[in-house]
Amino acid sequence: MANMLRISEASSLAMHTMALLAARPERRLSAGRIARILGASQAHLAKVMQRLAKAGLVGSVRGPRGGFALARPAERIALMDVYEAIEGPMPDSRCLLAKPICRGPRCILGGLLKSVNGQVRRQLESTRLSRLAGVLERR
Repeated sequence: MANMLRISEASSLAMHTMALLAARPERRLSAGRIARILGASQAHLAKVMQRLAKAGLVGSVRGPRGGFALARPAERIALMDVYEAIEGPMPDSRCLLAKPICRGPRCILGGLLKSVNGQVRRQLESTRLSRLAGVLERR
């Protein structure tokens, strides 16, 4: 059975990176180190980090002791902030079906899908990076 809910590779990489930075607030991590830890392409990570920096979620310092760190405390960053930094604003409702087949203005699954979308939105808005950092620390 395929997943109904898909998160892009870029959003997943952003969320994992932010959780990693939240778990190590006392030090900066280079893009190369983050890419190695997460098993990601450094080029792809660089693009993700640019978006996170532009959104004001991470800051960077150049040089031998440089790297990335959270721009504000992990308790003040929601997963929705990270998601929207990568994907843009989350639409209020979006069809979750891989191949929409509805032709008319009323989808028989519309209410259900709107409810699921609302639950996902609330989870992303209420989940803080500090919680994800705790998950990483327990691993």
